[in-house]
Amino acid sequence: MKRFDNRTVLITGGARGLGASHARGFVAEGANVVIADVLDQEGRALAHEFGRKAIFSRLDVTNDKGWASTVEAAEDAFGPVSVLVNNAGIVRFGAITDTDPSAWRQLIDVNLTGMFLGIRAIVPSMRSAGGGAIVNVSSAGGMMAYPNTAAYTASKWGVRGLTRTAALELGRDHIRVNSIHPGPIRTPMTSGGEAAAATAAEAKRLAIARVAEPEEVTRMVLFVASDEAGFSTGSEFVIDGGVLLGPALQYEPAKTNAA
Repeated sequence: MKRFDNRTVLITGGARGLGASHARGFVAEGANVVIADVLDQEGRALAHEFGRKAIFSRLDVTNDKGWASTVEAAEDAFGPVSVLVNNAGIVRFGAITDTDPSAWRQLIDVNLTGMFLGIRAIVPSMRSAGGGAIVNVSSAGGMMAYPNTAAYTASKWGVRGLTRTAALELGRDHIRVNSIHPGPIRTPMTSGGEAAAATAAEAKRLAIARVAEPEEVTRMVLFVASDEAGFSTGSEFVIDGGVLLGPALQYEPAKTNAA
C-alpha cells in the first residue's frame, strides 16, 4: 500500500518547478492530485501526463473566490482534500529604498496571504476527510535574512507564524500544519539572471556545496505530509545544504610530527 493511496492532494504553483516535482511524487505514491496554478498550458499538460490521477484548476492564490472554486473542483473530481501543499511563491530583488510599495504588496499577497486563503478554504474539506496535513513552503530565508529581498524574507518569516498559529487552531481537527525551508534549489525561479547568480554564489559557500534538485525537496514534502510524520505539527523542516550553518571554511588538517 502506498502512502497516499486514494487521497486527494492539492498543490499550488503545481505546474512547474518544485510544484510539478511534488505532483509527480504524490502521484507515484498513489494520490489523486489537483494541480493549481496560473500557468494554464503547463498545468494542463502535466495533468494530462498523469491521466485520471490528476486535474488542473486555474488558481490565483490571492483570490479567495478562486480558492473556493478550486476546492470544489477537487472534491467533485476526487472527494475531500486531505493534503494541501502551499507551494506557490515569487521572488523580487531590490533594496528597501528601491522597492515600490506595489511590488511589496504583490509579493506579500502571493507568498503569505495566498497561504492564509488556502488554509482558510481547505479546512472544511479536510474536516470532511477526517483530518489531513498542510505543508507550507517557506525558505531558508524564513530563518535568517538576505540583503535586497525585504519583501521575500518578510513573507517567508510570516509563513512560520501563520504555520504555528494554524497548527494550534487545527490540531484538534486532526489537521497537522508544518513548514519546510529549502535552500538553493534548481527551479525555473532560480534559473535566470540575478536569481541564478545569487543561487550559484550561495551554493559555493555551503557545507554541501551544490544546488539541490527539486526531487530532494519533494521527498521531504512527502514525508511531512504522510502519516510517518503524524506526531509533528507546527514544526519547521529544513532542507538547505547547510545554509543556516553559515559559510563553510576551507582548511588544512593539522599536521603532526612523526615520532
